[in-house]
Amino acid sequence: MAQQTTLSAEVAAFLAAVEPAGRRADAEALAALFAEVTGWAPKLWGSIVGYGSYHYRYESGREGDSLATGFAPRKANLVLYIMPGYQEYGPLLDRLGKHKIGKSCLYLGALASVDTEVLKVIIRAGLDDLAKRYPVTPS
Repeated sequence: MAQQTTLSAEVAAFLAAVEPAGRRADAEALAALFAEVTGWAPKLWGSIVGYGSYHYRYESGREGDSLATGFAPRKANLVLYIMPGYQEYGPLLDRLGKHKIGKSCLYLGALASVDTEVLKVIIRAGLDDLAKRYPVTPS
């Protein structure tokens, strides 16, 4: 069972400013869902609410730090960041509900249009997959 997490003043203010009200309610619900799955408190990465982090280094020599998972409440969609991507998630995505995908992004119109239990499994699977490639640090 995930530990109870609290929002920092910065994250709480960011979520409180999300418009319209329906998108704000979905963002607050996602914050709780991600906290439940990860057991970590969120941190803002620009306009992304992130959970955990990892340091990457590519063969090219490029390196940096990124959030391990998280979401952004955008005007058009809720955008979920599942690192490193959705290569093996076809059966789960088939059960998720209405969505679109990008390389590491999952686009949802409204949280009510997806099965949140399946979404929890996808978030956990993404973290587990990422941890096989890079050390993941809790936030």
